[in-house]
Amino acid sequence: MSLACSSASDASTTAIPPLKTHCSNCNLRDLCLPCGMKPSDVGGLDELHFTRTKVKAGQALYHEGQPFRNIYAVRMGTFKSSLTMADGREQVSGFQMAGELMGLDGIANGAYASNSTALEDTEVCTIPYDQISSLAAASASMQQAVSRLMSREIVREHSLMMLLGSMNAEERLAAFLLNLSQRLKLRGYSASEFHLRMSRAEIGSYLGMKLETVSRTFSAFQQQGILEVDKRHIRILDAEALKRIFETRVH
Repeated sequence: MSLACSSASDASTTAIPPLKTHCSNCNLRDLCLPCGMKPSDVGGLDELHFTRTKVKAGQALYHEGQPFRNIYAVRMGTFKSSLTMADGREQVSGFQMAGELMGLDGIANGAYASNSTALEDTEVCTIPYDQISSLAAASASMQQAVSRLMSREIVREHSLMMLLGSMNAEERLAAFLLNLSQRLKLRGYSASEFHLRMSRAEIGSYLGMKLETVSRTFSAFQQQGILEVDKRHIRILDAEALKRIFETRVH
């Protein structure tokens, strides 16, 4: 893959040699851009030769207000999306992992509406939006696939947040952990034991909870025998109990 990333000249990102793996044979194809596409359309994606870019932990892939040129597919690692509030505070708006897309919020106004920061050493595919648009214009099935893809990502970003408005602290954290567990399972990882890449403060920002409340709720779940917590390492001991906490509000 060979087109240059818009931020590849930034010290935070590094362009690396072309991929030998294309969309048609990538192990993330059922989660990422080719999902639901016809083989011929996936072949069209292979012709684009997307760039892959490494972003080190703590560094930005793009910033709020930066001109929009690309969408990004996470190949490896975890990112957080965030907004900068009027007083300078950060508001975390989402977490993305392998097979998920970032940058779609830049389509509407021609500039990214959020910041994207790597929570660990990461790698992304850089997808030039104008080339995807050209492919979609030439193929009705490709256009449908791209529209479906964008809709899926928007729903994924907002579905959990929509549920959080009326939830208490335990329900919010249960929803977050169940969502994370399901996403990890889809990627072939353990659904019951994992390492959190985000801090307690970042989880609190995302869930609308104070840091102290997040820590207290983790401790409460551990005391109830629902979780085993060792700093950022989480082991879910009673997934059904987590589901009951979450479903109490949903139903």
